[in-house]
Amino acid sequence: MKIDYKKELESAAKSMILVHDTHTLIKIIVRMIVHKVKVGHAGILLQDKDRDTYVLTVSRGTAGLKIPSGFARMDADNPLIRFFSQHLDEKFFSGGVVVYKEAKKILDNKNIRPEIKELVKGALHQMEIFEAVVCIPSYFRDDMLGLLLLGAKNNGRRFDKDEIDFFIALTSDVAMAIRNAQLFKDLELELERKQNLFIHTTITLAAAIDAKDHYTHGHTARVTALSLAIARKLGSNNKNTIDDKFLEHLHIAALLHDIGKIGIPESILNKEGPLTDEEWKKMQEHSTLGAVILQPIKELEDAILGVKYHHERYNGSGYPEGLKGSQIPLIAAIITAADSFDAMTTDRPYHHKLPKKQAIEEISRASGEQFDPQIVDALVQLYQENKV
Repeated sequence: MKIDYKKELESAAKSMILVHDTHTLIKIIVRMIVHKVKVGHAGILLQDKDRDTYVLTVSRGTAGLKIPSGFARMDADNPLIRFFSQHLDEKFFSGGVVVYKEAKKILDNKNIRPEIKELVKGALHQMEIFEAVVCIPSYFRDDMLGLLLLGAKNNGRRFDKDEIDFFIALTSDVAMAIRNAQLFKDLELELERKQNLFIHTTITLAAAIDAKDHYTHGHTARVTALSLAIARKLGSNNKNTIDDKFLEHLHIAALLHDIGKIGIPESILNKEGPLTDEEWKKMQEHSTLGAVILQPIKELEDAILGVKYHHERYNGSGYPEGLKGSQIPLIAAIITAADSFDAMTTDRPYHHKLPKKQAIEEISRASGEQFDPQIVDALVQLYQENKV
């Protein structure tokens, strides 16, 4: 039975974003590869940045290599690590993936420089030690976070193009998931120490969200700033409404309001033009997914309300639960207005930006329908005071 690799990739991506422990994450991926693709064994060498080395974190399979986790490592000067870090000529090694048999043939090519040939020989020797027939690096930006080593398939056949493409896409998702898991670990540590350090880590995570959705670059920072300004204006109008704790929760919620987009395919996030009904339904999942991702961090209980409900509408026509009026948490209602104002006043693939005056008029017309009237009043006041 032929494997639907697109479906498997989406399933793996959904599983990965919900796992915040790196070791557990790697075990899930390797187990999935061994069972679904039917390889004899698979392993992942994970970067240990502090020691400048790569450690065999997980190795699974019924055949071939049997090295306990943590007992094999490659330092930065290891030929296989150097092979990928030196970005070899792509005309010889397409996409940075090394298939042992193909690489072996390339050694006969007289156009390869002697020093490169020696490096390739060394890299292939390392693959032999690990009994790997395919080796694929996992990058986050320019940083190689890990190395996927695959043994031979159980049926003895070679890996075809669809399988190689699947592994390349998978390792890309794995890199993002590893990075996110590391960031979440940092978040928890920062919460245990100082709140201000936690905010800085949260900003880093928010930047990762912006990086995934390149049409909304800077959106998170702008929404956060405007949300806090609206809240402070509400507080000056009604001093019993807003306190420092609320502002703290709002700050975090606004920074992370789109974190669920980590689980939305980039083909949807970066699509030029309107979304289909199916794509729009998938996009709407990001608010609930964001809440699920953050739920394990108990200190974020109040902030999660802003993440989950920032697409609810005052008249009850929003999502995910169709809350209306006072049912919508204030923290979410504030982000809703700030999020909409920024969307209106920045260029998107489906519309050109509006002048601020026109955006304010649009939001004022939707007061009591899409937006909480008291929040609209605060936003209008900020505009009149030339603070937005």
